[in-house]
Amino acid sequence: MSALSAATAIPDTVADVAVADPATLLFASIGSIALSDALAWLAIGAFVTAMVLEWLDAVDPARYLAAGAWVVFGVFWVTLTPHYYLEVKSPIETLLTVAALPLCVYTGYLLVRGRESLLLLSKAVAIMGVIYLPAETIPVVRTWLIETTAAQTHFGMELLGHSPGIETGLNGYQSRFAFDSDETVTGRTTYIIMSCTGIGSMAIFGGLIGAVKAPIKRKVAPFVLSIGVIWFLNLIRNVFIGLASPWGWFQQDAFVYVVTEFMGAPVDRTSYIVAHNFIAQSLSIVALLGITYLVVRMLPEVLEPLEDVLYILTGTEYDLSDALGQEMRADGGAGATTTASGTEPAAEPAATDAESDAASEADTDSER
Repeated sequence: MSALSAATAIPDTVADVAVADPATLLFASIGSIALSDALAWLAIGAFVTAMVLEWLDAVDPARYLAAGAWVVFGVFWVTLTPHYYLEVKSPIETLLTVAALPLCVYTGYLLVRGRESLLLLSKAVAIMGVIYLPAETIPVVRTWLIETTAAQTHFGMELLGHSPGIETGLNGYQSRFAFDSDETVTGRTTYIIMSCTGIGSMAIFGGLIGAVKAPIKRKVAPFVLSIGVIWFLNLIRNVFIGLASPWGWFQQDAFVYVVTEFMGAPVDRTSYIVAHNFIAQSLSIVALLGITYLVVRMLPEVLEPLEDVLYILTGTEYDLSDALGQEMRADGGAGATTTASGTEPAAEPAATDAESDAASEADTDSER
């Protein structure tokens, strides 16, 4: 959830938001709508309370409270549908917000019906919110994230031979790339907002990793890996969109036709929409799947909440640990492990002499 105001192109400033990845859809734009803001805080507060109740062994109250939290969470996403359809013009994000309500309501229904395993997924969402909301709501942290991301993106542009400089964007931060509109193809530029920092995606993996039962030492490596990969790919994406928009990389007739006729956007915004809404967001989904696979190989416990996600989407039970050859280690790593963990199964205890003699006699009797 993000209190970001998802800025769109405005004729007199011709600036677009640099990027907002699909994973950050989990944390998008609530500050621009008071109702959404209230719903987001209410949902995360309920998820956190349910997590505490489960920790206190009050499982039934935790289930019912988490069920209500999921319903509120679904309503929160629906309130953002007009924003993503009319302003951001993102087909992927619009579809996800529309689908969120029935999926969240169904999750709440399953919890009420007794599917306690969903408390783990609810806990993951609670931790995601706890990670993200301070970054979003504490001004000094928010400013640092946005302006640092803008500076890093500008450095990436400089490596490719572009040095526009950075100026104050519509959001009030030093995050707008100061391309000269008279020298670029489209006369447009982009600026960085909170969702461009990748903090939403980082919070998602932080929530999943933090929610499962495993020793801290086994959680550190996948957490560091996921954060590092997200940061690097997010930087590449920011640079890509930041250059594609002003220099009109996708101003071809076919793209212009789709953007203007079916999305009602200005001609000069075509490159931004193609780069941001179509290419970057689609590749982000692929990247998130790849990062998830790497995390699962290192921390198989993460498969448990992912199996529940698949059940919610398909109504079918899946055993991802068997499919991927990973053994769930919710016991904290004790006992036998598969070759994926790099160790051999624990040896069986040797039979006693009495047991061996009894076995021999039994074999002899069977032969008679």
